[in-house]
Amino acid sequence: MPLSLQTVPPRQGLRWLRDGFQLFSRFPLPFSFLFVVFMAAAALGSALPLFGGFIMLCAVPLLSLGFMIASESALTGGPIHPGQYVAALRTDAPRRRSQLILCLLFGSLTLGVLWLSHTLDGGTFAQLQKLMAEDAPKAKIDAVLSDPALLTGMIMRLGLAALMSVPFWHAPALVHWGGQGPGQALFSSTLAVWRCKGAFGVYSLAWFAVVAVFGMLVALVLELLGGRQYIGLVILPAGLVFSTVFYVSLIFTFNDSFDGTSLRSPLAVS
Repeated sequence: MPLSLQTVPPRQGLRWLRDGFQLFSRFPLPFSFLFVVFMAAAALGSALPLFGGFIMLCAVPLLSLGFMIASESALTGGPIHPGQYVAALRTDAPRRRSQLILCLLFGSLTLGVLWLSHTLDGGTFAQLQKLMAEDAPKAKIDAVLSDPALLTGMIMRLGLAALMSVPFWHAPALVHWGGQGPGQALFSSTLAVWRCKGAFGVYSLAWFAVVAVFGMLVALVLELLGGRQYIGLVILPAGLVFSTVFYVSLIFTFNDSFDGTSLRSPLAVS
């Protein structure tokens, strides 16, 4: 399929977010079930000995592409089902091989990021997770939080994760719909994100604002009602919804970045 890189104005980032919420609102249960299935599979897969965790890291590109395939199907009145996660592996051999290479690259690079970050923070982030899981005394948690190495590790994790997301953002879709090889797909994705960097910047800031405002409102309302201890009961399902909407919105970022690939959704051109 011929590809043509596009450049969109920064305000398009807000439309990507809006369109993601609109499409999710039309099919909330199927999309939520799709995300829950992946999370359940990730939990089970990570429990496998030796390479379980690595295999699940490698499967993340299939998560994003599976949602794009499902979103495209929803936009044309088609079904939404977990089988769309493996649709990319049911194509011809060259595309299947390219997808598997992308998955291995993603998993390996993610492991590298985690190892480097763990080395720089001296294990403080892992220690913090353990203390929080054990409901340790506040003094112990505060001691870890005050360690400068923790901040260094977090900055490294977030920074490297953001850099990794650029080449992998569109790459699985470019292989699936564009027939590109892994190297070309990574390059095309990087170029597309760069050309639409204003829109992606607005998109990122809009997501941050939505999550931050929601968190503050929930905390304020529960504080006024005297139910602050129930904040986890609200944040957990909200996190599920926001994560699902994020993956639903990926199809719009792809369609606007490349002309002639996938489908032009009615929401994206309204």
